[in-house]
Amino acid sequence: MSRMLRASAIMAAGTMVSRVTGFARTMVLAYAIGTRALGDSYNAAYAIPYSILDLLLLGVLSSVVVPMIVRAQQHDPDRGRAYEQRLLTLSAVALIGVAVLAVFAAPLLIDLYTDWTPGDRQYEVAVLLARFILPQLAFFGVGAVAGAILNTRDRYGAPMWAPVVNNLVVICVFLAYAVFSGSGNDIGAVSTGDLALLGLGTTAGIVAQAAILIVALRRVGFSFVPRFDLRNARLGEMARAGVWTIGYVIVTQLGFMLTTNLASAAGNAVEGHGISPYTLAFQLFQLPYGIIGVSVITAMLPRMSRAVGEGRLNDVRTEFGSSVRLICSLMVPVSLLLMVLGPAITVPIYGHGANSVADAVYIGNVLQVYGLALVPFALFQLLLRVFYSFGDTRTPVFIGAGTTAVNAVLMLVFYAMLPARYAVMGLALAYAVAYALGAMLAWWLASRLVHGLGGWTIGMALTRMYLAALPTAVLALAAVWIVTDVVNGLGFINSLIVLATGGGLGLLLYLGVAHRMRIPEVNSIVGMVAGRVGR
Repeated sequence: MSRMLRASAIMAAGTMVSRVTGFARTMVLAYAIGTRALGDSYNAAYAIPYSILDLLLLGVLSSVVVPMIVRAQQHDPDRGRAYEQRLLTLSAVALIGVAVLAVFAAPLLIDLYTDWTPGDRQYEVAVLLARFILPQLAFFGVGAVAGAILNTRDRYGAPMWAPVVNNLVVICVFLAYAVFSGSGNDIGAVSTGDLALLGLGTTAGIVAQAAILIVALRRVGFSFVPRFDLRNARLGEMARAGVWTIGYVIVTQLGFMLTTNLASAAGNAVEGHGISPYTLAFQLFQLPYGIIGVSVITAMLPRMSRAVGEGRLNDVRTEFGSSVRLICSLMVPVSLLLMVLGPAITVPIYGHGANSVADAVYIGNVLQVYGLALVPFALFQLLLRVFYSFGDTRTPVFIGAGTTAVNAVLMLVFYAMLPARYAVMGLALAYAVAYALGAMLAWWLASRLVHGLGGWTIGMALTRMYLAALPTAVLALAAVWIVTDVVNGLGFINSLIVLATGGGLGLLLYLGVAHRMRIPEVNSIVGMVAGRVGR
């Protein structure tokens, strides 16, 4: 037990520090190069290697590779050592080859992921940045496999903390650009040396991350010896096990490709309203789920899986219902606050340096629309875990693919209907509507599987949570109105005042109202906090 608690503490601390330094990284990025043409070129080039890795490796890493390593450790005479070496050799050779091809194919990739025209300055800058950034494919992939091997040895520290080093390296790179380059966010003035600093510096962060993981492997006694006897690498078994996951990744990447094309086209029409606002707002939107939802889901899935294995469907329904209510007891007020306070959140974070306050406000406008998606997205993820607890990986693929297809259609519709200055907000709205519909479909199918999910009880609980959160939304709206209309504008200090009043006091108001309404999940949170303060 003590070993498990220690591992959990290491993972929690590493995840929190990684998210904090990741936030600092995006802040420094916006400060150094802004969210206009140069920022869009960087974010487009930066997204491509991750899309390629999703297709080739990361989509099957947790669902296929880790279980196969564990199986080799359990059944092979050498406890899986030769299999691990084959896997690392295959990953290194394949990804080095992919990285080289990707560097040469950078113009084609930028053409696929954006709406920019070859020969334009923004296109050429993105291509050059991509050529500096794409070599990280090899290091990232090898690091991912190394991290998987470490996890199978119950070594969680390095995989959790290595991304922190990556973030720190990139933060230093962007600070160096801001200090030593006079180009700022001017894409016409940026030099090849400036782009090399940004691109190669980004790759250096991944190199440092991979180096830490490889050193950690050596410390647990893993000695890498290249092995090319790939007949024993069980590639056919890996392909069969990961086929559904790979199919889902392909569909989602096609949807992402459409998103970046539409966002880049919007940025062409209205500078500062393109890929960068979409990317930065999406990262902020994902943060509450990453902090609140993932921890609950991580604890929920093993308990539901055990209940399924023992035929206790009532316990599956109970576990699902309690998880939904616990997550939504916090997600509901946060989603309303995002819808009201979006610009007040983004101005203090992104309204500095090369990024203007107006640019930061637009990121906040996109975040406001994303607030609509927070609860449906969390419910969607919870519902997929019902299928995973039954060992069903195929149904989530079909649900996810259908949701992505609906998202794609809605993005095209909203993009055609809305003026260019609202196009990226329309992409966020399409995401929210698609996940709301996807959650409804997932609920119907999961309810048939479990013979009911307690929809009436959960619906009444959510209604009470929204009623308890209404005073919080009113307080936040009043704070925004007073500052924007009376004090005249959302500057840095004014935004902090709005956040302290509408966000800080608003959440305290929600906890108080929900406590008086006897919402059990909020009472548990209040009791836990009060108990810790009492100590």
